[in-house]
Amino acid sequence: MTKKKIEELLKRMDAQYGTEVVCYLHYETPWQLLFATIMSAQCTDARVNLVTKDLFVRYPTLEAFATASLPEMERAIHSTGFYHNKAKNIIGCAQALLRDYGGVVPSAIEELVALPGVGRKTANVIRGNIYHEPSIVVDTHVKRIAGKLGLTKEEEPEKVERDLMRVLPKEHWILFNIQVIALGRSICTAPRPSCEECFLQDLCENYKKREKKK
Repeated sequence: MTKKKIEELLKRMDAQYGTEVVCYLHYETPWQLLFATIMSAQCTDARVNLVTKDLFVRYPTLEAFATASLPEMERAIHSTGFYHNKAKNIIGCAQALLRDYGGVVPSAIEELVALPGVGRKTANVIRGNIYHEPSIVVDTHVKRIAGKLGLTKEEEPEKVERDLMRVLPKEHWILFNIQVIALGRSICTAPRPSCEECFLQDLCENYKKREKKK
């Protein structure tokens, strides 16, 4: 996609979804967002929000998470899926934050990804939402739609992230994540995208290829 087309793409995204930076996960503290994001792997934000509504009352402090029983934590987050690893990582993460960082969630990506259960996606959620550091979160929506639009040909999330960082203006990185998630949930859905209704139809490489085959 050319620079001119990318500018048009971002202009339309801003017009369609606005320019307000929002987070779909509910939280009050940085460590709550960290744990919610760990739980969001292979799970919807809506489900995570249902779980954390009670979870953050039951475990109101980082110390409470750090000393939690693994079986009890597993039961509490069971509905988010992959609950054994998630519970183990959340408890381990709480312990590491208290032990190594005085209970403060670090901002450096190298330190974040060293925490149990934290990959680049989770780290970038924290960097973008807590520390307002320009970052690109490559979730399933971003990976899929960026490929369809022709912004990347890569499949590995880290390589997709690099491509998007290269072609998108830095000031739009966080906003792009939010807008693409909205697009992926409403129009460009995974099982059956509504291409005929899409406001990016003429800019989408995947749509152009599909039309040529007809």
